[in-house]
Amino acid sequence: MRALTDMDEHGRPEPPLVGDDLTMLCAFLDHQRATLAWKCDGLGAQGLRATLGPSTMTLGGLLKHMALVEDHWFTWRLHGRDLGTPWNTVDWDADNDGDFNSAAHDTPDALRTLWHAAVERSRAT
Repeated sequence: MRALTDMDEHGRPEPPLVGDDLTMLCAFLDHQRATLAWKCDGLGAQGLRATLGPSTMTLGGLLKHMALVEDHWFTWRLHGRDLGTPWNTVDWDADNDGDFNSAAHDTPDALRTLWHAAVERSRAT
């Protein structure tokens, strides 16, 4: 069995081949989180705001969206707790994609800090 600390060539933890439900879920979440971190590593504001083709999605928007996803599932859905700031300040009726759209106004450090904090709250839960 592969150890939980085995890393691939990009520094992502390799999920084990077998394990209980919680071990497998956490391992695959950490692998996907590490993939997002790898793709965003070293990018400044311009890189995090860049779009490709007809899409308006940015890596910065994806970082902020994934922070919301972490909080939504592990704070609200799992424990029924309010999401808190910044999610409780977004007018979701006016902008259904407020997480994606507002990311263009955030600094790279703020986006990374928001996402990392959400991941840490999820792991603690």
